[in-house]
Amino acid sequence: MRYAKAALAALLSCGVLSAPALAQNNAVKIGILDDMSGPYAENTGAGDVASAKMAIADFGGSVLGKPIELVSADFQNKVDVGVTIAKRWYDNEDVDVVLGIPNSAIALALVKVAQEKNRILMPTGAATSELTGKSCSSHTVHPLYDTYGQTKTIVNALSKMGGDTWFFITVDYAFGLAVENDATAFIKQAGGKVAGSVRHPFNTADYSSYLLQAQASKAKNLIFANGGNDTINSIKQAAEFGLPKQMRISAPLAQFPDVKGLGLQTAQGLLIATPFYYDMTPEARAFTDRFTKEIGRPPSFIQAGTYSAVTQYLKAVKAAGTDEAKAVLAKMQELPINDFMTKNGQLRADGRVIRDMYLMEVKTPQESKGPWDLAKMVATVPGQEAFRPMADGGCPLVAQR
Repeated sequence: MRYAKAALAALLSCGVLSAPALAQNNAVKIGILDDMSGPYAENTGAGDVASAKMAIADFGGSVLGKPIELVSADFQNKVDVGVTIAKRWYDNEDVDVVLGIPNSAIALALVKVAQEKNRILMPTGAATSELTGKSCSSHTVHPLYDTYGQTKTIVNALSKMGGDTWFFITVDYAFGLAVENDATAFIKQAGGKVAGSVRHPFNTADYSSYLLQAQASKAKNLIFANGGNDTINSIKQAAEFGLPKQMRISAPLAQFPDVKGLGLQTAQGLLIATPFYYDMTPEARAFTDRFTKEIGRPPSFIQAGTYSAVTQYLKAVKAAGTDEAKAVLAKMQELPINDFMTKNGQLRADGRVIRDMYLMEVKTPQESKGPWDLAKMVATVPGQEAFRPMADGGCPLVAQR
């Protein structure tokens, strides 16, 4: 916190920024930094941009008498590209808040950038729980989900089904490692054992060697600690190897577009942890119908959550009477979150938004009544149970309290 204040003071003394400039730009500017064409694009990308536009339109297009502007860019899943774009937005284009970022390595790299620039970072797509742990920041909000909540929901459910041995096929970067680490902790808490793990490069095409190692482990459960196209391709190939007949397969970060890509014949029985599903409320159904008309299919939970996060940010700007980051963040902690996917959500001091999670099971082809009737509700996990207790995460902001 002292570092952020010192950095801001230095900028002010050099005349690079002034207090009125921080609070009185000509617009409130939102940036969507996303995967627009790569393996995570289906769950984020153009759908995130569409959700942000819908949220801005529903807010009236302006706040505090200033227009709300939106910019977007493709970070190409490269840390240096993502950091360069975000710095340019913060420094030269007066972007107030950056959302999206479905890549944990890039999100972690941007934490200090946002704090130093006195701007806000809201990674709606990044999953690592480190964003509210040791890498937390006074300027970062993690609004939707994380590897702790997703894996806890899935592992606890499967442990109750009798699965006591586990094998991981993990994408080899910050996100996959966080999934494996968090899931391992819950496996051990449940009295289970990790029989082994293997790591694969990002955006892999051939999983045969990894699947053979999983098969040889004789584990009862197989977790794919990956996302997007990696999840689709790995589960499809696991089915070709006949693994669903030998192991219970789970993918804690699978989303509804992934299930659609897999097809119910392959995905049936897969457990999903999600903060959103289409029919959870009449309002969620209405949002889904609007989104479908715009994009051509229902939203992923990240795309639905981007609408929620943009709306909450704009409400905080209005309540604060300024778009200056610290004032807005203070209001975000004060204001409860109530919308089509969240009831009485709350932003904690470590940056974690507490919201309910839902355990869902992919339907069989016979159970499905339509192209996107993909899953059924198994259980609701209250937010206070789903997410890591604030005192356990190692966030320095909590230690200072």
